[in-house]
Amino acid sequence: MNELKAALLGALQGLTEFLPVSSSGHLEIAKKFFNLESVPKLFDVILHLATLLAVVIYFRKQIAEFFQVLFRWIFRKPAPEKPMTQDGLCSTEEAGRRTIIAVIITTFITAVLGFAGEKLIPDVPLMFVFIGFFVTSILLVASGFVSRAQLKKAPEETKEFKGITILQSVVVGVFQGIGTLPGISRSGSTISGSLFTGVDRKRAGEYSFIVSIPAILGAFILELKDLKGVKEAVGTLPLIIGSVSAFVVGYLALAFLMKLIKKGKLEWFSVYLVLAGIFGLIFLC
Repeated sequence: MNELKAALLGALQGLTEFLPVSSSGHLEIAKKFFNLESVPKLFDVILHLATLLAVVIYFRKQIAEFFQVLFRWIFRKPAPEKPMTQDGLCSTEEAGRRTIIAVIITTFITAVLGFAGEKLIPDVPLMFVFIGFFVTSILLVASGFVSRAQLKKAPEETKEFKGITILQSVVVGVFQGIGTLPGISRSGSTISGSLFTGVDRKRAGEYSFIVSIPAILGAFILELKDLKGVKEAVGTLPLIIGSVSAFVVGYLALAFLMKLIKKGKLEWFSVYLVLAGIFGLIFLC
């Protein structure tokens, strides 16, 4: 793989990892165009790791707050009078503790479904990717209806946030597990799952990307056995260039998506997914 292809794949990963259009699906299509089907899956995971860094930097305050809540919980320290983020996942000490438990549950369910999918469907045909685009578009349109309903709610009708519940964490875990399949957007699935279970738009976006951290790290650890193969198939310099490209583009895409989530405009991407799915099924399958 040359440096230009690595940069393009990295930029594609960074853009599609956060925009709800399926990064894994787009990488599979790009690999077919570039004749890179032999590149180990670990290359994709390393690009995911680069975008993970973008998540950590963008949500650094929220992540720091989670660790502070966990520290106080373990060592029985008193909660501060004022939380760092009034409308975040740790808006109260109770909310923070419940959400920590929720992240663990979501991660466990995602791991089980992701591992099962890997064993049952080791090689996904390209046609499935385009069908996945249609599935994602349906989720986005449905979440759009839910989001608009939230916008219409009066302040007094909005329930006080007490943390992500067990039911919500299970639903998001299932959606994220499904989102590991190429063609189905992980971010689109988890954000939709959160909205469907009553999480407000801002927290749905935050929770979606917070739970992506253990999911991506787990996938990276599982694929480490192919590290030598990645160096041979890709090369060190292209790998670095691809990772930097994925990080920079990913950070910009994440900032853009969070603004759209707050406005409830995720269904905009469903138009692109439908067109891409139709084009792919007609001309590429």
